[in-house]
Amino acid sequence: MSAQAALATLQGKHIVLGVSGGIAAYKSALLARLLKKAGADIKVVMTQGAHAFITPLTFQALTGNTVHDTLLDADAEAGMGHIELARWADLILIAPATANVIARLAHGHADDLLTTICLASPAPKRLAPAMNQQMWANPIVSANIERLTTFGWELLGPDDGEQACGDIGSGRMLEPEAIVARLLDDTSPSRQISHHNHSGTKVVITAGPTREALDPVRYISNYSSGKMGYALAAAAHAAGAHVTLVSGPVQLMPPAGVKVINVTSAEQMLSAARSESRNADIFISSAAVADFRPQHVAEHKIKKGSDNTTILELIKNPDIVATIAGEYSSLFCVGFAAETQSLLENAGSKLVRKKLDMIVANQVGEGLAFDQDSNAVTLIWHDAQQKLQQRAFPMQPKPQLAHQLIDAIFAHYQAHQDTPSVSVN
Repeated sequence: MSAQAALATLQGKHIVLGVSGGIAAYKSALLARLLKKAGADIKVVMTQGAHAFITPLTFQALTGNTVHDTLLDADAEAGMGHIELARWADLILIAPATANVIARLAHGHADDLLTTICLASPAPKRLAPAMNQQMWANPIVSANIERLTTFGWELLGPDDGEQACGDIGSGRMLEPEAIVARLLDDTSPSRQISHHNHSGTKVVITAGPTREALDPVRYISNYSSGKMGYALAAAAHAAGAHVTLVSGPVQLMPPAGVKVINVTSAEQMLSAARSESRNADIFISSAAVADFRPQHVAEHKIKKGSDNTTILELIKNPDIVATIAGEYSSLFCVGFAAETQSLLENAGSKLVRKKLDMIVANQVGEGLAFDQDSNAVTLIWHDAQQKLQQRAFPMQPKPQLAHQLIDAIFAHYQAHQDTPSVSVN
């Protein structure tokens, strides 16, 4: 993108830049300068902790605007300054976003000016996490990030590398230049056209495990938590699509703005997927469906008896993604291949055998993928010459990975739509 195009992209945008109390706050000064240089009007809101790392005067000099840091300020717009700032903002960007401010935002706190503005504003919201690598890897932080992305927040970073404490790993705040580049990309004409194209796109996603009853109190299932599927649903909704999530039994909050259909068994999931896919454009099968179910379900609880062994007769469950792909030939179908060995080979075989448009290869077992907050996958597809292509996505929090996968899936879906079909007479 040229400098002129970049200047035009953020020209006149009202950006509230939230600065929380982390050592990376020094980067926010350069970020404010770059945003202003790109044409944006910046108003900085500082938490009390941020004052320990950088002064308000620095931001005032760089932005030309008064810095705000007090919720109960009688002189700020007749005491309602937080509402005025919430209305003024076209975008709220928090950089750095510490583990503390992420936790307070995730749970709806409004105990300072920054969190109150975030609750009071309908503007799009972005955050650039910055913390120690061990804190970033903590499952509590991952759960808070997942919760925020469910509510429409988008992540910018974090980055990998050496940290101020001397540790090396993920958790560094993304560099200011990279943050501005991401914002420019989000508001670029091509991105806006792409987003508009997805405003009518109908996406059906399956998520979570299925449970296959043995008797009234026991069932066969697996370790899937549904986190990846729920993150994909939230990301697809954030991209502008109409999303239906067919979910097995999970302990997750439904993504905001997403239609959720709760099911238990594989047969119930197939029935719901069939019904919802009739008028859909994209089908993403991320659920971990039980491959087998008992041939007979006991009417009453199965007793131990005197034998040391029990024989269960199992029959195959329907292959949901293969069934949907076979019945709806115009549907863009994406599968997941959860494998413990020969990952890419097995995933490629499933791509062909099940007649899918794309497949996500997912290594599982030994603490990977299932019921984890982070994941690493490889996306596989055939190009126009029917050559197998792949793109690896490194280990990262599932909400962040979901946005990248949805962007890639939507891009290939759009290319698929734009490719003229060839009829043979």
